[in-house]
Amino acid sequence: MKRTAHIISHTHWDREWYLPYETHHMMLIETMDTLLDKFENDPEFKFYHLDGQTVLLEDYLEVRPEKRDLLTKVIQEGKLKIGPWYVLQDEFLTSSEANVRNLQYGHKDAFQYNVDACKIGYFPDSFGNMGQAPQILKQAGIETAAFGRGVKPTGFNNEVSADDKFESPYSEMYWESPDGSKVLGILFANWYCNGMEVPTDEKEAKEYWEKRIDDAAKFASCEELLFMNGCDHQPIQTDLSQAIRVAKELYNDIDFVHSNFEDYVKLLKDKMPSDLQVIKGELKSQQTDGWYTLVNTASARVYLKQWNQLCQTLFEKVAEPIATMASNYGYEYPHHLFEYGWKSLMKNHPHDSICGCSVDEVHREMVARFDKAKDVAKYIIKESLEYISSKINTSEFSKLGERVYPFMILNTSGYSRCGVVEVNIDIAKKYFREGTPNAIAKEMRKVEVPNFKVVDIDGNEIDAKIVDNGIKFDYDLPKDRFRQPYYSRVIKVELETKNIKSFGWDTYALVESNEQSSKVKKSLVNNNILENKNLKVEIKENGSIDVLDKNTNKVFTDLCVYENSGDIGNEYIYMKPINEVPLTTKALKATIEIIEDLDYKAVVEITHKWGIPVSANELLNEEIEEVLEFKHRKSQRSEETVEIEIKTILTLEREGKGLKVKSIFNNVAKDHRMRMLFATDIESDVHYAESIFEVAKRKNEVDKAWENPSNCQHQQTFVNVNNEDYGLTIANKGLNEYEILNDGRNTIAVTILRSVRELGDWGVFETPEAQCLGMHEAELEIIPHGKNLYESYKEANSLQIPLVTKQLSIDSNELSHENGLLDWDGYGIMWSTLKKQEMNGNIIFRAYNLLNNEAKLEFKKCGFKGDKCISNILEEKTQNTIDNKVDLRKSEILTILIEN
Repeated sequence: MKRTAHIISHTHWDREWYLPYETHHMMLIETMDTLLDKFENDPEFKFYHLDGQTVLLEDYLEVRPEKRDLLTKVIQEGKLKIGPWYVLQDEFLTSSEANVRNLQYGHKDAFQYNVDACKIGYFPDSFGNMGQAPQILKQAGIETAAFGRGVKPTGFNNEVSADDKFESPYSEMYWESPDGSKVLGILFANWYCNGMEVPTDEKEAKEYWEKRIDDAAKFASCEELLFMNGCDHQPIQTDLSQAIRVAKELYNDIDFVHSNFEDYVKLLKDKMPSDLQVIKGELKSQQTDGWYTLVNTASARVYLKQWNQLCQTLFEKVAEPIATMASNYGYEYPHHLFEYGWKSLMKNHPHDSICGCSVDEVHREMVARFDKAKDVAKYIIKESLEYISSKINTSEFSKLGERVYPFMILNTSGYSRCGVVEVNIDIAKKYFREGTPNAIAKEMRKVEVPNFKVVDIDGNEIDAKIVDNGIKFDYDLPKDRFRQPYYSRVIKVELETKNIKSFGWDTYALVESNEQSSKVKKSLVNNNILENKNLKVEIKENGSIDVLDKNTNKVFTDLCVYENSGDIGNEYIYMKPINEVPLTTKALKATIEIIEDLDYKAVVEITHKWGIPVSANELLNEEIEEVLEFKHRKSQRSEETVEIEIKTILTLEREGKGLKVKSIFNNVAKDHRMRMLFATDIESDVHYAESIFEVAKRKNEVDKAWENPSNCQHQQTFVNVNNEDYGLTIANKGLNEYEILNDGRNTIAVTILRSVRELGDWGVFETPEAQCLGMHEAELEIIPHGKNLYESYKEANSLQIPLVTKQLSIDSNELSHENGLLDWDGYGIMWSTLKKQEMNGNIIFRAYNLLNNEAKLEFKKCGFKGDKCISNILEEKTQNTIDNKVDLRKSEILTILIEN
């Protein structure tokens, strides 16, 4: 049967990588200019695949706005294929909702050109693929995915056994999500450059095609052969039409066509065999030698991951919910600001960006982008909060006296929660228009500060720490007047809130107290022991801790041990020097100091002073200069040592279900990795890590083909080891790499720092800033649990989300002092988002089922008026009105649309 060679022109465009963004940007302008010229002047050059990411259109038009009409023309003619993504993201280092926004904005960008996004789930160079991708893609109407990593092709002459779950005899296979959603998967078995630079010389072309056709046919399941005509930043092959004509003359039995993915896939589906291999879940190169999974990009430049965690949380877990809540009372939901903010953030999500595996200039610019995105989110939060707070009824507080200063605490998460929170209260304020700044400052310093207490709406005293913070300069920015600077006298209040309903708020007040509190102090700390109703924590002499879970009587020992090892790898790959034994703090003596002992929380500081090698030895420089592959390096750590001081701050709250841990240190060493160890002593062959819309179940042991002594993994906000009766969840904020150690204790090791000196990959690219010298902080939470492990997962998610505070005035307004807009329940179900749909302004609530069986979600209260319907991941209505109870199939991602 005659074969067809589908030649798809493309480029894989890393916006920034081994060159800074603007250098690659200028190269993109030249590439696009050449492409448009080619379309205009060569009718045989029919198609071009623009790497699956619409951001390149914005990048081009930013410099070439006069080309918009021509660009629109070739898109609408179907020549230039765009989307479905906004950027080619790293799937594991961006959140579930960030992956969804990426797909949504990619589709929206395509719609603005009056075309559909290219319906190919395009993952050409992802460092592993998320297990829920097939479900996400199918909900977006995408039936095919194309990817470059994760599955090992064997060739059709080799058998694949039942144990070989991540191998396929063909480059075509089915890829299935945990819920059963299935898409056609196309593996770039010969990479995404197997048809680049096609010769026009007959002799060269014959030699070229003989090898390329054999290589493609080795893995192809039928006569439709795929050849990707391009590579990283590949210039347009301007003589491709001539090259195709030459190939046609050489081979009568092969039809060479300038093709596109839609045409290729349509013919492929008609001819491929029905018994393709089914690959399930995450594609992480599990059945390879383990050297090139590139998972250690999860710990390269950890500060980028922490920035990303902050910004993603501000948008999806604070700004979107609070703007949605405010819109319920008349606030105009700022879709335009969200798009600008999300796109600013997502420009940091391409794999060579967020993975931290680029040159230093790239990552400096990323920090500026993160700052921009953060400021957009904070602006939306501020505006939404101002709107809601202006409508809260606080008149009841007027009964408590003259010096009464109410404030609200708002919970933007999908779970009811309590917690310790700070709020600054202005007890006096004077604008510059009322005098001279220096006189006003002096006046504010003289303001009498009486004894204060904090009370709830009923006048009940709330445990709080109240501190006079002196005077503060600030300003108002009215909507109808010039800026209004002022000085105020500020009281800082810290309190433990009562339970605040999901998507709700509660109000308190700072009031003058004429009497000393009669409350008996209840301490949570005694020497080296912290204790509340849930946990008992004992700090050992070496600074490690033991935690008793009072609900299960299980004691976890040797937690919060630090480990330090050399790293002679690069930004992509961790490599411990040969025969090195990692250092730990087990043999050190720590100093222990009680920092705070309050009714509602205790804080203890543990200090280690630790001598570690200053860097790798000089041999590493030579090995890098010679581009010696990391596996073959012989360099060791220096014999010279430097002292690093680590402060570990433990916080136990009175109602806390977990122990909060903050590590602060000044990194003065190079070429090393720092981890925090948590021994679980739980017998289990598997563990669980939060991933994209799932908690992935992963084996502790590696595959028989695995050679890499390291088996690090990706995580989102937590990792867990459990048995039938109890378990341990370790939550984190922006620490995306962990490993389950093969030490007989199933120890969880979380990476908090990795310092390296080169980019790696295909050349010599020094990255001194990847050593990450200077001050660092890492935040975690130790959460033991009993049989209901899902409560620990919710606690881990809640760690990410700050409670929002705002001082109020005393007014008789329409909204109750306390409220919760959406109360829901469902065992094994996790909340993901509350936002507004852009198209029709409907409310969007998304959740997902962690169970391996059906779950039931119930809305117990809904303050948003309108019928509830089911929508897909693009937030398009797919099912008419439902009631307040809805079933989720196993591992389902469910989007509820509430019609306004």
